[in-house]
Amino acid sequence: MAAVGAFLNHVARESSDIDRLANFYQEIFGFERIESPKFDCKVIWLKQAPSFCLHLIERDSNTKLPEGPWSSNDAVADPKNLPRGHHLCFSVSNFDSFVKTLKEKGIETHEKAQPNGKTKQVFFF
Repeated sequence: MAAVGAFLNHVARESSDIDRLANFYQEIFGFERIESPKFDCKVIWLKQAPSFCLHLIERDSNTKLPEGPWSSNDAVADPKNLPRGHHLCFSVSNFDSFVKTLKEKGIETHEKAQPNGKTKQVFFF
């Protein structure tokens, strides 16, 4: 059964120069900078009307982020690094039900809450 009320929330890109990448998206596509939470790395959040968001995340040169479970070993695929890599984010109307459905389908999940506690996330491949 498909997730009820699911919609694309944002796309995230990592970069070693997020200021340059942000300027590109602002100058070429008309994105505007929006408020972003404080993380342990530099982030820039951009929005393009009416509601598409792009999250730019500073690359950690010491961490090789996986593109999928087949592309790295357990040490590299540490769940704490998943939010920094390229990802698509969908919003759902019932987070707990959605996570339960993923687990019932045998999909390995990694749950995380944002520092402000307002946003719950689940990462999976």
